[in-house]
Amino acid sequence: MQNGTLLAAVDLGSNSFRLEVGRYDSGQIHRTDYLKETVRQGNGLDEARNLTPEAMQRGWDCLARFGERLAGFRKTQVRAVATQTLREARNRDTFLAGAQQALGFPIDVISGREEARLIYQGVAHLLPQSDERRLVVDIGGRSTELILGRQYDARAVESLRVGSVAWSMHYFAEGQFTEAAFNRAQVAAKAVLEEAATAFSPAHWDVAYGSSGTIGAVGDVLTAAGWPEGEVKREGLDWLLKQLLAARSADRLRMDNLKDDRRPVIGGGLSVLLAVFDLLQIGTLHAAQGALRHGVLYDLLDREQGATDIRSGTVQRLASKFGVDEAQGRRVAQVACQLLRQLRAGDSKDELARMERKLTWAAHLHEIGCRISHSDYHKHGAYILDNADAAGFSQPELHRLSLLVLGQRGKLRKLEADFEDAVFVQQLVSLRLAVILCHARLDPDLRGLQLRCEDHEIRLPLRGDWAARFPQSAHLLREEVAAWQKTPWALVLD
Repeated sequence: MQNGTLLAAVDLGSNSFRLEVGRYDSGQIHRTDYLKETVRQGNGLDEARNLTPEAMQRGWDCLARFGERLAGFRKTQVRAVATQTLREARNRDTFLAGAQQALGFPIDVISGREEARLIYQGVAHLLPQSDERRLVVDIGGRSTELILGRQYDARAVESLRVGSVAWSMHYFAEGQFTEAAFNRAQVAAKAVLEEAATAFSPAHWDVAYGSSGTIGAVGDVLTAAGWPEGEVKREGLDWLLKQLLAARSADRLRMDNLKDDRRPVIGGGLSVLLAVFDLLQIGTLHAAQGALRHGVLYDLLDREQGATDIRSGTVQRLASKFGVDEAQGRRVAQVACQLLRQLRAGDSKDELARMERKLTWAAHLHEIGCRISHSDYHKHGAYILDNADAAGFSQPELHRLSLLVLGQRGKLRKLEADFEDAVFVQQLVSLRLAVILCHARLDPDLRGLQLRCEDHEIRLPLRGDWAARFPQSAHLLREEVAAWQKTPWALVLD
């Protein structure tokens, strides 16, 4: 990537939406712009876990303003991610359709563990390099992320459904601060967090860091009150709790450095933070400058560089875990990519590389379901990918990968896919043809094979003696022609 390139990350959090714009310079990203709006979407989930029309409109209005700032950015320069509220929302597809139109860029709903991994990347890149074992805590609006890591390597990640917005709504619904309410809130938070207490105990880390949201707000208030800057200690939390109890309600709470948008959720956030301190036996939590949006920026940089894309390592680990035939995966990947290059000859080198990378992942994982069932391995493989916690992948990316694995063989009408998406269709036909051509688990004879695509017709030329030399492959290709007849596309053998 060239020095001076602008990159942007959009974080659709449960309490706030944030836009971070940075300029790339020799491996580092330096902030050029930062926008934050309190949208409080986490408050907009009704009892059926649907976002209310008002909550959706607040989000769309904010993203339209962000979209104006991002005018002129290319797709490869921007990544937007959504977290717990949209993981929960039953009508998220309705919101996302309007949100992506308003922003002008795709929005990825990421899993809790992927959110935790990205948070750690953001924190690690903005800390001095050290060999210390780190605990990172991030208390968001509807989830809390815990990460153990060293340098840039997140070694254990967890996301738990407890956060400042959710706890404030449930235990401080009227904004009233009482000792009984705080006790109930802390007990409930500990019940959720307790499963992580052993894995994230002090035996596993040297220094604890707090990222963004609640921890940043609490740290700002404590600093203004005379506590050491950049640190949150248990004594400071006890002092802050006394101030909230003395105020008796969020409306009456007045403290230096406590922003108006944080006041309604400070009760829930503090109760969760107290529970984290107790369960993980934290003495001091150091303030970290990095957060989710910074991790998204550095992850975007890794994706563009290709060689450092964490998703490739994740695919290798999944393939190894499920005992995939690595040689066959490489063989299918090589043939599929050769076919895709023929179909996408007019694309730029960078764009084609991105398409090939995703097709390669599908090829390496196309037999991932074989350990469960040989006859229906494509169905089991798709299920595994749709439900995996896969580092580096968003949920939509995993689903698209699962569709390629599911669609590698058999009837195409079973796919709930967009057959107007030419890139997906061409990746799919390349994978299906590669699986057929490599069915004998030998390198196929591809001499004279040159795929062509015109409109919705894909033509596959074969040498005159090819069918006689490879009768089984020819039979499978004729079946493949029939399979595509029930789609808007046609496969023609010449």
